[in-house]
Amino acid sequence: MTVSSRPALVEGLKSLAENYDLILCDVWGVLHNGVKAYEAAGDALTRFRAKGGRVVLVSNAPRPGYSVGTQLDGFKVPRDAYDAIVTSGDLTRLAIEERIDKIVHHIGPPRDMPIYDGLDVRFGSISEAEYVVCTGFDDDERETVENYRERLEAMRRRDLLMVCANPDLIVERGHMILPCAGTIALAYEETGGAVFYAGKPHAPVYERALAVASGLSQHSIPKARILAVGDAIRTDIAGASGFGIDSLMVARGIHAEELGLHKGDLVSDHVQDWADRQPVMPTAITDVLSWDA
Repeated sequence: MTVSSRPALVEGLKSLAENYDLILCDVWGVLHNGVKAYEAAGDALTRFRAKGGRVVLVSNAPRPGYSVGTQLDGFKVPRDAYDAIVTSGDLTRLAIEERIDKIVHHIGPPRDMPIYDGLDVRFGSISEAEYVVCTGFDDDERETVENYRERLEAMRRRDLLMVCANPDLIVERGHMILPCAGTIALAYEETGGAVFYAGKPHAPVYERALAVASGLSQHSIPKARILAVGDAIRTDIAGASGFGIDSLMVARGIHAEELGLHKGDLVSDHVQDWADRQPVMPTAITDVLSWDA
């Protein structure tokens, strides 16, 4: 797709579909909001696949892809909407496997522990650990990064590497905006700590997703025929830009509040003016992911 000086405003995926063979689609904020599924989004991806396209869901969830699939089943997102799931949790597991002989300190809630399933991991305190895996806040509805300052300082004194299993800074859950592991990782970086980011916007997760899609298609897919779909400028859109692929931004996602989109229709000039002020620009913008208006 030819990129203009400003992102195109589109009413649905239908108008773009013929330009692409593969969609790398974000999950949270596009297919669901953590409470319920967006039926129109599942329908749009199903229609794209029915026309011969491939869809790989690319999520910054700090859990393995199969765990995200189970969650999507619970939301009744149709399996026909996607071919495969690649998560930052998958890449985090690879990072853990590479360090399987080392002691790890875990930061994050119990619901993220499936990231270690089947791995012979030794856990320890910060004083014992040789590296840290951060999957999120212990209580993301009540805590802030300030609750972690003492731990981050202790980690920095020991020069521990942090593996960040979810580079997102925030996520929308229902009508709440909650902090993610990326907020803790950023605070650690600001102290001089070393961080490996397992997900978007960093290249490894895109490379893995493309490899999975190429394996399913049994041929390589050129980047010119790939579209990334997501709702976050910092991860989805910046990641697509850095990987050299087109992107479709869903405006009514985590940026909806600052765009004033919780009520009313997508306002073209306002949204495009906002896009002009961002560090990266999507190829196109839509209100919500759907096949057509």
